[in-house]
Amino acid sequence: MPDDPQWPTEDDDAESVAAAAQSTVQVNRPSVDQPTMRLPLAAVLAAPSTQEPLRSSPVRSSPNATGPGRAAPGVPTAGSGGSSGDAAGGKSHGTIGPEVGQPRALPVRVEPKRDQTRVVPRPEQRTSELSVPPGKTARVDQLPHLEQSWFDQQVKPERQQHQQPRPEQTKRVDQLQGQAPPRQEQPRQEQQRQEPQRQEPQRQEPQRQEPQRQEPQRHEPQRHEPARPVPPPRQESRDVPVTGYEEEPEDRLAEEPRKSRKPLIAVLSLLVVAALAGATVYAVKEFGGTKAVETRPPAAPANVQPLVKAVTAGAPAPTAAGVKQALTGPAGNSALGTLTGSVIDPASGTALWQQGDTTAATPASSLKILTAAAALLSLEKTDQLSTKVVQGAEPGTVVIVGGGDPTISGAPGKSVYPGAATLDDLVGQVKAKGPVTKVQFDLSRYAGEALGPQWEAVDIAGGSVAPIVPFMLDGGRIDQTNVNGARTGSPGQAAADAFAQRVGASGATAGAAPAGAQVLGEIKSASIEQLVDNMMQISDNVLTEAIAREVAIKTGNEPSFAGGVKAVRDVLTKNGFDLTAANFVDGSGLSASNKIPAKLLTDVLTAAAKPTLDDARTAKLRPLLTALPVAGGSGTLAGRYGGTAAPGKGWVRAKTGTLTGVNALAGVVVDVDGRVLVFSFMSASNRNPETEVRPALDVLAAALRGCGCS
Repeated sequence: MPDDPQWPTEDDDAESVAAAAQSTVQVNRPSVDQPTMRLPLAAVLAAPSTQEPLRSSPVRSSPNATGPGRAAPGVPTAGSGGSSGDAAGGKSHGTIGPEVGQPRALPVRVEPKRDQTRVVPRPEQRTSELSVPPGKTARVDQLPHLEQSWFDQQVKPERQQHQQPRPEQTKRVDQLQGQAPPRQEQPRQEQQRQEPQRQEPQRQEPQRQEPQRQEPQRHEPQRHEPARPVPPPRQESRDVPVTGYEEEPEDRLAEEPRKSRKPLIAVLSLLVVAALAGATVYAVKEFGGTKAVETRPPAAPANVQPLVKAVTAGAPAPTAAGVKQALTGPAGNSALGTLTGSVIDPASGTALWQQGDTTAATPASSLKILTAAAALLSLEKTDQLSTKVVQGAEPGTVVIVGGGDPTISGAPGKSVYPGAATLDDLVGQVKAKGPVTKVQFDLSRYAGEALGPQWEAVDIAGGSVAPIVPFMLDGGRIDQTNVNGARTGSPGQAAADAFAQRVGASGATAGAAPAGAQVLGEIKSASIEQLVDNMMQISDNVLTEAIAREVAIKTGNEPSFAGGVKAVRDVLTKNGFDLTAANFVDGSGLSASNKIPAKLLTDVLTAAAKPTLDDARTAKLRPLLTALPVAGGSGTLAGRYGGTAAPGKGWVRAKTGTLTGVNALAGVVVDVDGRVLVFSFMSASNRNPETEVRPALDVLAAALRGCGCS
């Protein structure tokens, strides 16, 4: 160490040593591109003797300095003031140097690295920067500001807070001759200063290149911290003993904070796992995962008393007196006018109630029961009506041969007849055989008039009927989706024109099919059983007349109105029904001249409703019962049986009949005892049919449902 009067020696008194402890020494690093090191002299006083000698480097003077060996004006020098201090303890209260104030010695960590001594000050400390000429020793008031690293700002203060204090190693100043001064943090600035929210520009430090360790330059984003409260002024400063070389290297210190968090993370992980395990155990215990499911033997079946009793032959038989009592009130309704009717127990064949039951009356559409029964008795249930297209007499000419099916649908999926064949199917078959230039249609299957006796033209426009021909679309309806919509006056021509248009021909004309002509296409209707059901549900007059003609063809009669009526009578008579009092001219009941007794209808229904199949007629006629509309549920009875007639809803199945001044209802009902009863009522009245007559007939049939007449 050079012999400088400013450097303390053994001969100096304690007061001078204490004053000098407040000074700082500046040491330049060997590399010219590294920043200048600045060090409080107090740190030098406490450095261990194993440190290498301090190597001084030439430095330049700073404009802030007053010259080597001189104090600033107005500032006391080392020997001019201050109290004495202990060289070993490190207490000193004097101050030296310009623009420094009252510095105090703070703890620093010193790490030897070849010829360099790194000093890391705390972030908030500031010093003046001063260069010293070569060969001179810098005083504390001449030392420049120390640069700080991120590690010193963030990690080392945290490390110091948690580090176990180590044995202090302090030495007198006279023991430090020739030793490198240890690192010490800058003294805290004692002046009261309010720190605003820090928004300091980032300092650009040259990247340090150390031979033994290379670390990438760390870029930390500028942090904006809230303003801190102004610390109270300190009245005195104390020297803190300097820890020696037992400190660990900086690279290991930087790793310590990370390692210290691992136990905490492990503990937190264990706590989370324990919490989840506890929740799982609780859930398993709470919801029976560890307990056997407790079961109980099945309870005895409840003793249920069915409200609906099955239809059986063993049900209590009603009595005539009981039925009479039940019907006396409803049958006396004046809205019914002249009422004829019959009630029969089909299980026993006993007549329970009669009122003019053998007197012929206008049945209206209830006459369809007779036509349907004749078809079921004479035709096979699976029979179908076939419509064909054959090769004409000339090339490119085709002939449509009507087969009696009025349900062919001109619009697939929109027909009012379930299971109907489609015109498009027939067209596709014919077009596949070759081009068509001319279309003809053959309606020779039927004979006689197309309109029945006493039918009127207004019935066509009103949607009740259409001329009966063996080839038509949708029962002759103009709107195929409207059950009660208007119908065409020439259904055969309209259907043939539609076919011609779809096969690419200019039009269609009437013509006869050549004998034995090649069949180019064929479509078939639904089964006879299905056709009977359709006929009864919507009370379709055209379909009924077509079926009557099929019965006529089957029995060898002319397929006409007269031939159909004769065929129906012949079939029913052959099967044991008395038609002596019956007189009808069509199969649909549209004619007002039709007259039949109520008993004839109940006789046919009784044969269909017998509980056993001992009677050969019963097996064939059974579909007649399922074809009847359900009260309040289907067909022509869907919108009826409200008000006082509601008890019969769902229990009454019947065929309706309506003409001007005539209303009829014939069908079956299940009474509360589970007994099936057959009935037929025909009313001749001028009262309003919709608001008076029909509701009165509904109440009459509903009375049989709740009679309990045993």
